[in-house]
Amino acid sequence: MNLMTPPTRSAVDRLKAYLALTKPRIIELLLITTVPAMILAADGWPGWGLVAGTVGGGALSAGGANAINNVVDRDIDARMRRTRHRPLPAATASPGEALVLGLLLGTAGFGVLWAAANLAAAALATGALGFYVLIYTIYLKRTTPQNIVIGGAAGAVPALVGWAAVTGSVALPAWLLFAVIFYWTPPHFWALALRFRSDYEAAGVPMLPVVVGERATAIQITIYSVVVAGTSLLLQPAAGMATFYVVAATVLGVGFVAAAMRLLRQPDWAMTVFRLSNVYLSLLFAAVAIDVLVAEPAAASQAIAWVGGSLVVIGSLAIVAVTRPSTLREFGLVLVPAVGAATAALVVISRS
Repeated sequence: MNLMTPPTRSAVDRLKAYLALTKPRIIELLLITTVPAMILAADGWPGWGLVAGTVGGGALSAGGANAINNVVDRDIDARMRRTRHRPLPAATASPGEALVLGLLLGTAGFGVLWAAANLAAAALATGALGFYVLIYTIYLKRTTPQNIVIGGAAGAVPALVGWAAVTGSVALPAWLLFAVIFYWTPPHFWALALRFRSDYEAAGVPMLPVVVGERATAIQITIYSVVVAGTSLLLQPAAGMATFYVVAATVLGVGFVAAAMRLLRQPDWAMTVFRLSNVYLSLLFAAVAIDVLVAEPAAASQAIAWVGGSLVVIGSLAIVAVTRPSTLREFGLVLVPAVGAATAALVVISRS
C-alpha cells in the first residue's frame, strides 16, 4: 500500500484523524503554561493580538511535533493497548500524510510566531519541535530509562516562547518557569508509565518502571515532586511574586508531594497521581497569572528563597544518589539537570 493512501475515508473521518495526530490534549496542557508566562513578562495583560498569535503559533508548532512523533513511534503504538487506536496503527491515516501534516504545521507555526511576535519566539518553538522529534522520540525514548528527564525539556519550552513573545528574549523568571515544567514532567509521565508498565514492556520501551520496578519509580517520583515544589517557590524572589502566589505554590506543592508519597504505599494510585499532576501544573500557572493582577510583593523573599533553594538542592542530590547511573550517558542525563537545578537555586538565593 502506498504510504500516502490509507483505506478510503470520508472527509470528516480524514479531518478527525488529522486532528488526532496532533494530540490536542497535550497541546492544551502546553498552552496553559504559555499565557501565564506572557502575563508575567508583560507585568499585565500583553494584548489579545499578541496572545492569540503566540497561542496559535505555539499550537501549530506543538501539533506538528506530535504528528511527526506519530510517524516515528507507529511501531511502538501498534504494540501498546493504550495507543493502538491512534490513526497510524488503526490505518485511518498514513505515515506519509502524518509526516506532511507535521512539517506543514511546524512551518506554519514558525511563520505565525515570527509574524505575530518575533523571531526569538519562533526559533524557540521550532527548536523544541526538533528536540522533541530528534533527541527524545528518535533517540532517548528507545535507549534509556532516563529518557523523559532530558526529553521533557521540549514540553517546557512554551514558557520560554511566551516570555520571548513579549520581551524578545528570556530572563531568569522565564527559566524558572521552564524549570518547573522540566522537573514536573518526570513524575507526571512516570505515574502514567506505572499504570501502563506492561504496555511499555511489551513494546520494548525502557521506561523507568520497566527497568527499576514500581517501588524505585515511586521514590524518584517523590523526589522530583520535592524539586518541583522548591523550584516553584524560587519564582517569588526572582520575579517579585505576591503573597497570593506564595500561598498557592506552597499549598499546591505540599499537595503534589503528598500525592507522590502515597504511591510508596499504594502503587495502584498511579493514575490518580497522573491526573493530580495535571491539576497541579494548571493551578500553579493560573496562580502566576492571577498574582500579577493582585500585585503586592511578598515581604519575606529571602526566607522563601532559602526554603525553595534548600528543597531544590537537597532534592537534586537525592536524584543523583537514588538514580545511581550505570553508564556515562545516563550519568550525564541525571547530573546535568541536577546541577542545573542546584545552580539556579543558589543564583536566586544570592539575589534575594
